Order: sequence, then structure tokens, then C-alpha cells
Amino acid sequence: QVQLVESGGGLVQAGGSLRLSCAASGRAFSTTVMSYFRQAPGKEREFVAAISLSDFTTRYADSVKGRFAISGENAKYTADLQMNSLKPEDTAIYYCAVTSASNGLRTNVNDYVFWGQGTQVTVSS
Repeated sequence: QVQLVESGGGLVQAGGSLRLSCAASGRAFSTTVMSYFRQAPGKEREFVAAISLSDFTTRYADSVKGRFAISGENAKYTADLQMNSLKPEDTAIYYCAVTSASNGLRTNVNDYVFWGQGTQVTVSS
């Protein structure tokens, strides 16, 4: 069983920055992808960014490319999401999730088995 804990959410003005952290306890996979998703009120949960903790390849949603950066440490089983140039439309609950890296950097919610509790990010205009 893997437990994930996110931290670092909060309130920030448009153009500002926040850094989210995700820490996982227990390893369920020999190779792991850690990802962030987000869900805004009334919308479906969507992919934000992913990183492989074995080769550190990354993948981003088009909406955050050039503004967000994901990093990870395999030894600590953690992944951080640095969010810059934040926009009001980035407001959402952000979730950390893990899955096996055997099929690459997945972006579908249904491909992830373990999820954190989520952390609120609010960007004011």
C-alpha cells in the first residue's frame, strides 16, 4: 500500500509562484511514475505533469508547459511541482498520484492507482 501526502498549496496573486511537494510512503512498483493532476470546481480531474523516478523523463499538459516544472527524487520517493506565472485558471485542488512506469508517462486518471488527499491552490486576479 502506498500513501501520498501533498503540501504547499495556498493563495497567490496572478503571476506569482507556488511549490507543491508530494511524499510517498511504501513502494508498490519497481519503477514509478509520480504525477500531478488537478480538479477545478465543476470540472473533471485533469493531468498536469508527470515524472519517471527511474530516468527522470517528464511530461506536461499543454496548458502548463513553460510555466510548471516537475522534479523528483527516487531515493526519497518524492516529487515537487514548481508553479510559476500562475493564472486564475490554475485554481484547483491539486492531487499527487503514482503508477507503474512500465507503460510510460501516463496522463489518464484511470491509469493511476494511488492518490493523495489533495491540496488547494487558489490564484486571485
